[in-house]
Amino acid sequence: MNKSIPIEKGFENGLKILREGYMYAPNRHKIYQSDVFETRLLGQKALVMGGEEAAKLFYDEDKFKRGGTPPEPAVATLLGKGGVQHLDDDAHRNRKKMFMDLMSKDQIEVWAKLVEKHLLKATKEWMTKESIVFYEESKEVLTRAVCEWAGVPLPEKDVKKRSRQLAIMFESPMAMSVKHIEGRIGRQQAESWCRDLIQQVRDNKLHPQEKTALYQVAWHEQLDGELLDLKTAAVELLNVLRPSVAIAIYFTFTALSLHQFPEVKDKLNGEDPYYLHMFIQEIRRYYPFFPFNGATTRKNFEWKGYSFDKDTLVILDFYGTNHDSRIWEDPEEFRPERFSDWHSSPTDEIQMKLLAQGGGDYYTGHRCPGEFNTVRAMEVVADYLINKVSYTVPNQDIGFSMVNIPTVPKSGMILENIDYIG
Repeated sequence: MNKSIPIEKGFENGLKILREGYMYAPNRHKIYQSDVFETRLLGQKALVMGGEEAAKLFYDEDKFKRGGTPPEPAVATLLGKGGVQHLDDDAHRNRKKMFMDLMSKDQIEVWAKLVEKHLLKATKEWMTKESIVFYEESKEVLTRAVCEWAGVPLPEKDVKKRSRQLAIMFESPMAMSVKHIEGRIGRQQAESWCRDLIQQVRDNKLHPQEKTALYQVAWHEQLDGELLDLKTAAVELLNVLRPSVAIAIYFTFTALSLHQFPEVKDKLNGEDPYYLHMFIQEIRRYYPFFPFNGATTRKNFEWKGYSFDKDTLVILDFYGTNHDSRIWEDPEEFRPERFSDWHSSPTDEIQMKLLAQGGGDYYTGHRCPGEFNTVRAMEVVADYLINKVSYTVPNQDIGFSMVNIPTVPKSGMILENIDYIG
């Protein structure tokens, strides 16, 4: 027997997301006591789902497609046009393989060493200052690290400019102020920069190493054997650079968690070498990062007695799933030990519980390929903050808004009296 999907009233409910942010979907799943409800977003019908079973459905490639799903504000700032996020089936698998080939164990370790290198280089400057805002500084550290890792030349005079361009793309999609306009401009400027780099590679004026993202994107062949057009290639290069700088959000929450839960420090330096990994995964579960993702139904089907019509926009709630009490015992508690019974890393396995950067399979699905680099960089920064430097945390506003997307502590995590001890 078909069940009725609860319907949120209103001709357009997008403003409610702007008012409620990360809690928009969890609030309604609780009100309607349902894993799915219907609403209207950007002038069209949308179904919003949450929970492990909903994630399993959402990542079923037989029932969902991604082409044409992202809203225009996100395309104009965060995603760009024609990137891997918009593709399906063989075209998607072909493009996704390019990204996954960058994520070999050797290359992930190269990335980790570069993150540590640029953290330590920045420390020399931080030691001369009374205080730093760790979020802002982390964006520059990661810009330097990812450009070197990706084979992208980055003159010292351009570091702040490129860091701002890469950051504003992920800071602006949900903004209603001039910041959104800045995000659109940042996207245009960054794409122009990357188009020029790729053209230089193809003209043999720039020679990045073969294992780097710049080389792989410049020479990637599509299913028809043709190279990517310059605009699409620029979008894909930014799909390496931009998310790597967005890890600054996780860096900041790592610093916050060490301040809020100082009892974990002894455990991190204790006898269990896996505790660091558990700690990192709990940060990714506990704190808000990417709120949700969208797809479109390929066909009519039924799920748990609910009818889904073809060509319907469906939104999967990441934050709510990461705080679902059916999956996580006491989800509002920060408890790294909850990951001790995962037989392998959540980053290594196909799973639908921890949706920090998507779920499902990396090669065939739309799970973020940079998740490996994210986790490794967070391990590096946690070790850095615990064992490589000493610092003090002054009184400041460490609260973070659940309305702003993305969110970080309001102070950006101010650190004082930084000294190198490692």
